[in-house]
Amino acid sequence: SYFLRHARSRNYVSESEECKLESVPLDFGDYHPLKPITVTESKTKKTNRKGSTSSTSSSSSSSLMDPLSSVLDGTDPLSLFAAAADPVTAAPPTDGARRKREKEESSAVGSDFEPWSSKRGEILARYTTTEKLSINLYMGSEKGKATTTGSAVSEKVRTRLEELDDLEEGSQKELLNLTQQDYMNRIEELNQSLKDAWSSDQKVKALKIVIQCSKLLSDTTVIQFYPSKFVLITDILDTFGKLVYERILSMCVDNRVSLPDNFSPESVNDTAKETCLNWFFKIASIRELIPRFYVEAAILKCNKFLSKTGISECLPRLTSMIRGIGDPLVAVYARAYLCRVGMEVAPQLKESLNKNFFDFLLTFKQIHGDTVQNQLVVQCVEIPLYLTLYSPAIDWILQCIAYHAPDVLLTEMMERCKKLGNNALLLNSVMSAFRAEFIAARSMDFIGMIKECDESGFPKHLLFRSLGLNLALADPPENDRLQILNEAWKVITKLKNPQDYINCAEVWVEYTCRHFTKREVNTVLADVIKHMTPDRAFEDAYPQLQSIIQKVITYIHDFALLFSVEKFLPFLDMFQKESVRVEVCKCIMESFIKHQQESTKDPVILNALLHICKTMHDSVNALTLEDEKRMLAALINGFIKMVSFGRDFEQQLSFYVEARSMFCNLEPVLVQLIHSVNQLAMETRRVMKGNHSRKTAAFVRACVAFCFITIPSLSSIFTRLNLYLHSGQVALANQCLSQADAFFKAAVSLVPEVPKMISIDGKMRPSDAFLLEFLCNFFSTLLVVPDHPEQGVLFLVRGLLNVIQDYTWEDNSDDKVRIYTNVLHLLSAMTQETFIYHVDKVDSNDTLYGGDSKFLAEINKLSETVVSQILDHLKTLGKEETLRRQSQLALCFFNTILAHGDLRNNRLNQLSVNLWNLAQKHGFADTKTMVKTLEYIKRRSKQDEMSHFTDLALRLPLQSRT
Repeated sequence: SYFLRHARSRNYVSESEECKLESVPLDFGDYHPLKPITVTESKTKKTNRKGSTSSTSSSSSSSLMDPLSSVLDGTDPLSLFAAAADPVTAAPPTDGARRKREKEESSAVGSDFEPWSSKRGEILARYTTTEKLSINLYMGSEKGKATTTGSAVSEKVRTRLEELDDLEEGSQKELLNLTQQDYMNRIEELNQSLKDAWSSDQKVKALKIVIQCSKLLSDTTVIQFYPSKFVLITDILDTFGKLVYERILSMCVDNRVSLPDNFSPESVNDTAKETCLNWFFKIASIRELIPRFYVEAAILKCNKFLSKTGISECLPRLTSMIRGIGDPLVAVYARAYLCRVGMEVAPQLKESLNKNFFDFLLTFKQIHGDTVQNQLVVQCVEIPLYLTLYSPAIDWILQCIAYHAPDVLLTEMMERCKKLGNNALLLNSVMSAFRAEFIAARSMDFIGMIKECDESGFPKHLLFRSLGLNLALADPPENDRLQILNEAWKVITKLKNPQDYINCAEVWVEYTCRHFTKREVNTVLADVIKHMTPDRAFEDAYPQLQSIIQKVITYIHDFALLFSVEKFLPFLDMFQKESVRVEVCKCIMESFIKHQQESTKDPVILNALLHICKTMHDSVNALTLEDEKRMLAALINGFIKMVSFGRDFEQQLSFYVEARSMFCNLEPVLVQLIHSVNQLAMETRRVMKGNHSRKTAAFVRACVAFCFITIPSLSSIFTRLNLYLHSGQVALANQCLSQADAFFKAAVSLVPEVPKMISIDGKMRPSDAFLLEFLCNFFSTLLVVPDHPEQGVLFLVRGLLNVIQDYTWEDNSDDKVRIYTNVLHLLSAMTQETFIYHVDKVDSNDTLYGGDSKFLAEINKLSETVVSQILDHLKTLGKEETLRRQSQLALCFFNTILAHGDLRNNRLNQLSVNLWNLAQKHGFADTKTMVKTLEYIKRRSKQDEMSHFTDLALRLPLQSRT
């Protein structure tokens, strides 16, 4: 009862001045926190001579290195420990050197060179078959496993040759009627068998498997699967080539020192050279051309061990060998493999690659020869389909040749292609492989060549598609741009097959957006709608249609311009499948939020984006994931924030009302709308400088009403509580006192509904901490809320205290007492003649009551109740298991009295001493905290009007834990 009777009178202004930090001028000089750290290292040199002094030399170094790491000499102890424990890492140094070498060799060509690995997946996905396939599997040979210990070297060689012959004479099993997946599984088995044979030191068996796989590349019985078969089998060849190279490299290790990366043949020992020659001799004894070519090409890199010119001598010979392959499809893929290996091991030897391509040009007419035609008739394959089988190989060959090639060479190759008849296939590969800048600069030449191509062979629309892909990457001459578009679109618009049409149109839309105005873009979109609407063809082309939208919004960032494109919204209507339509809407909204710099009130933009946002909102159902809801809400909120009608506040509020009705299923959007309306009310207050007219007062009341009826529709209880508090503060700031009371009453009545556990990021958490935080904020606001003339004194504070009293707290929780302690802070502030803060143009209770004794008596009654509750709770914590909590709460209450009580009163002074002793009684008090608190009291005792703190300090003993 005596706490607030003797509350300390506060002079907030002087206290604020005392607590301000002393301002000291600082000269930072060149200092900047983002500059590299300067480490100053001091070295002390000591000598043993008597009487000598130690000399200290100081050196300063500026470095990006972390000073803590520098003492480790670049070695991390955890990495060293892991290396010692990991047998792989702790292997001989050749492994590390090998990995480094592989990394460097893979980057021998620059990062601008598209590697084969990036094309592999596309080829496997594109060239498939439903026909049955066959494969010959190597069955092994007992002779191959027989040992030849003690035999002469010649006998050993003869045995190995016999083993190779054995393979060619029928030690294999033919598997028929395999599906494509079965075939791929068998090839994978062969790859694994190769690795197993190698690891078990059966090198001849490994070679047999590779020879057998290479033979499969001469088989074109299921011709449309050939590109995929090539990919699968060359994977095995690559594995074999790597194994042989690493085997020979490991033989070059001398005293655990591996060869340097740029080693010369002279540094290779005789054993390694002999082994290397042995491999080449074995391969040379393979009778059939195709396996002999492929296996030798696979180990082409091993020539480095024999002579400096080994690779440069082998490449022309292997190129000439391909001339002996009769089937043009098999031959072109052999050339592609040679280019692939050549680019890996000797990218500088471009002459051989060029010779390879010119050889192909000489044999190009074979593709249209009778032998091939007869083969296609037997397999029921059309010429256009057959020609597309060549594309991966020719594209790769041309990519290798064109890489960093001078324009002179590219022009020569283009001229040679032009001279050949039926050259559409070559033309397509040229446009796929050559630099985009080279193609774009000669766009009209390429269009002329495309026009001259025979339509019956390679389809012209594919040629225009390839040209369009280049023009999306590089710009043609400005004077030719419109003519290029007209020539291309003449061909594209005549395409009857919707899939062919959309594949081309998708590419040329980017060219149109890049170089032309909205009129041309609108024409292209109209043409797409015209082609894709009949028979609902758009349903099979959603990826391409999505790509078109993406390209349009990539190049048109002015959304007023975008939505004035007449056919843009009708184009969106083609997305009938909901999931796709929502994805497209998300793309448009992401682009709007990213590129719209200024707020807008353009009715065209607002109507279009409201329609798009409504589409996203309506896709939400009971099965929609929370992450998806969050993403959609974030996009809609981004749009809402960008809408501004300037000083037309009523129009702004009407927009928010419409948005609330449209987006009622997404809670974060409703929350954003409440915040936006509150902001609108505060903006009105700012414009009126706090002096509302009758019209603006009615308007802010309308804003307040919007929030009051929207908040109850939210499901999250803490969101509701915080919004009631926030909206009440806004109402108070706008002098809407009865409305503010309504918000605060609603918040008070909602507190009992707070559950014990709430879901935070999908996990259940106790709600006590969140409730405590909210109530502390609420108390801070209640200080300035004036009492209602028809209600009792402090009716809101009383109501809130009743709710806190009735709330069911956890047995092991002290939050109720912590809240009561904060209530004492509030009640203490209410007894002051002038409150610490006010709301402009709102009279708080300090003005209304003017320190009236009845008002202070009411506060005193409340404080009586609160203090007795705190002391009762402290008594209940007297059991052994709760003594620590008792100590903490006693100190907390002590600090409250210290800050807010007038300790000149003897009874209050005695209570504070009792609490201090209780905090230390059972040895649970934190000694550092107690010491610092006592030091603070002694410091305060030196201030004016605080001399009584001297006596208090003498009465507060510090007890040891013992």
